[in-house]
Amino acid sequence: MLLTDTHTHLYYEADLAKRTQLMQRCLDNQVKRLFLPNVDVASIAMIDDLVRQYPENCFAMAGLHPCDVKEGYESQLETIFKSINGRQIYAIGEIGIDLYWDKTTLALQQDAFRQQINWAKELGLPIVIHCREAFDEVFEVLEDLKDEKLRGIFHCFTGSLAQAEQAIALGFYLGIGGVVTYKKAGLDLVLAQVPLQHVVLETDSPYLAPVPFRGKPNESSYLVHIAQKVADIYGLSIGEVAEATTANSREIFGV
Repeated sequence: MLLTDTHTHLYYEADLAKRTQLMQRCLDNQVKRLFLPNVDVASIAMIDDLVRQYPENCFAMAGLHPCDVKEGYESQLETIFKSINGRQIYAIGEIGIDLYWDKTTLALQQDAFRQQINWAKELGLPIVIHCREAFDEVFEVLEDLKDEKLRGIFHCFTGSLAQAEQAIALGFYLGIGGVVTYKKAGLDLVLAQVPLQHVVLETDSPYLAPVPFRGKPNESSYLVHIAQKVADIYGLSIGEVAEATTANSREIFGV
């Protein structure tokens, strides 16, 4: 069995001994492919360090998280874009719009989102979208920029069936994480109506830990609990879900 965590911030763990333990638990649980979303300039070096340590398992992204889009964000964007040269990058992410924390920066977030989508198109890369309380705003940008080059993942998808179908129609996969294990979230009911060919798995560690670890720090090794829940929804074995979702991740990232 081979599981792929398409979205993990495992690099946040600064203690090398603890980080080694986190990685070992991943490998023990057959979570052997980890995609690392960038959030700001400071996280570039942290991601690169983890990739150097685990080149067969860890894969880097580059992007500016919408919550880090503030006045003067252009210099961060420039630094992140320049960092791509000479590095192996598999996606532009995580990028998007977040209106949960700050609605006043919407125009800035939209501009940064558009710029980074254009990077992805120029580089032939997928994008990984962060969308929080902003489906309408995200879809507005995507519909405006849609073409054969636009593709990627809706990270931490928790939307409705109509939103799932719109994302899929635009060429996106749904990133399913720990929320699918929460009884009152309703994501399981949506997912049951979406073909598995449009789904990838993620943890978003250290956030959004699945049941039975809800409320505690998440880690990529817990992806097995998400995979098992998804398997239950589709009436498949966890091995079949691992195979399908890993194949989907290869289709997206090209590795």
